[in-house]
Amino acid sequence: MSVSEALKQRRSIKNFDPAHKMSDNEFQHLMEHAILSPSAFNLQHWRIVRVTDAEQRQAIRTAAYDQPQMTDASEVLVLCMDLKTWAKEPAQYWNHTGPEVTDFMVQSITGYYQENSQAQRDEGMRSCSILSMALMLMAQEMGYYSCPMDGFDFAKVGEIINMPNDHEICLILTIGKPLTDPHPKGGQLKIEDVVLKDRF
Repeated sequence: MSVSEALKQRRSIKNFDPAHKMSDNEFQHLMEHAILSPSAFNLQHWRIVRVTDAEQRQAIRTAAYDQPQMTDASEVLVLCMDLKTWAKEPAQYWNHTGPEVTDFMVQSITGYYQENSQAQRDEGMRSCSILSMALMLMAQEMGYYSCPMDGFDFAKVGEIINMPNDHEICLILTIGKPLTDPHPKGGQLKIEDVVLKDRF
C-alpha cells in the first residue's frame, strides 16, 4: 500500500474486534518502521507503553470514561514523552557521526533545552505526534485501523502505567481490526481554505 492510499483509507475506529490479537512479529514490524520518525535533535523523545495486561486495560478504560477501545483493541499504546531526554547522555543520539558533529550537537542540545522547560515539552509533544502518525500509517498498511485518543484522565493513566515524574503523556493510540466498516469521512476543507500564500 502506498502512503497516499494509507492516508486516504485511514479512519479513527471506535469498535474493535476484541478476539483479534496482533502477533509479536507484526508488532515488531510496526515498531521497527515507526521509530524511524523524525524528532527534534534526533532525541527520540517518545516512550511507548504497550498495555497488554487485562486488568490494567480495564483500569485505563475506567480512566477513559468507559470507552471500549481500551479493552477491545488489539493494541493499546500509551505514547509518552521523556521531557529530560536532552540531558540523558545526548551524545548517544549522534554516535554514528564523527566527534566533531557529536560535540556540536551535544552543545546545541544543551544550549537549547537547559533553561527552556517550554521547549522541552513542546518538542516532546511534536516528536510524539509525528510518531503517532507514522504508527497509524504503518498500521493501515498492515491491514489495521487505529484511533488516536485524548479522552481520558491523563493523571490517572500516568499512575496506572507508573510513569516517571519527568515524563508526560501525549496520547493513547489504539490499533486493531474493526467490527464494522468505518464511517465515511465527515468532510474535508478545500486546500485553498487551509493553505495560505506568504501571510494571512
